[in-house]
Amino acid sequence: MAEKKKKKAKSAEVTMEQKLKFLFDLQTVDTEINKIKVLRGELPLEIQDLEDELAGLSTRIENHETEVKELEQAVANKKNEIVESQALIKKYEEQQNNVRNNREYDSLSKEVEFQTLEIELSEKRIREFSTDMVKKNEIVTASKQIFEERSGDLKQKKDELDSIVSETQVEEDKLDAKIKEIETTIDERYLLAYQRIKGNARNGLAVVTVQRNACGGCYNKIPPQRQVDIRSRKKIIVCEYCGRILVDEALGEL
Repeated sequence: MAEKKKKKAKSAEVTMEQKLKFLFDLQTVDTEINKIKVLRGELPLEIQDLEDELAGLSTRIENHETEVKELEQAVANKKNEIVESQALIKKYEEQQNNVRNNREYDSLSKEVEFQTLEIELSEKRIREFSTDMVKKNEIVTASKQIFEERSGDLKQKKDELDSIVSETQVEEDKLDAKIKEIETTIDERYLLAYQRIKGNARNGLAVVTVQRNACGGCYNKIPPQRQVDIRSRKKIIVCEYCGRILVDEALGEL
């Protein structure tokens, strides 16, 4: 309880002008971090897209290679069936030499004819399977080539991003530490409001200055009396159009 009272007393000692200054400083540091992120450009998104594409290509290659193996097995099975049919034909033809009547001969002839048709059907299926294998192997070869090219692109972009990050990491770490330091000086409700506004703003600006009598975020005109209130720094004033916190430019000079 005593600690809470102490915090409240300390908070009460901070003037509204100082609170606005803290929020403005927080936005200033946030903006510097955003500038660093801009240096990275679209690289993180491009890297993610390439990684997703490579994952898709890898799955595609794997699926087609599995299908090729299945087709190879199907061809092998049909070849075995042909060998079996040829053996049966030879057997039936030998039996025809020892038949006792025409009926047995005709029955064996039908078996030979049936096995001959089975061989023709198996050969047809082998041709179909072989054609499918050729097509799928072509797809696998083309996909592997694209995979190699995309892998090269990914490495290049990762190296580029790593280079940028290594150049800016020290500065970014300092700015992150500064943000944490500033956040300790801001009331929790104001900090939550700042983060909410920042999250909703397309340009990441939660605190903006009045520029040429207009909001520095959405550029809508601000009435003269409202500008006077902003310059007085007596309370938090937000833009009635975009909801950003408004401060006067001179606040940054304090």
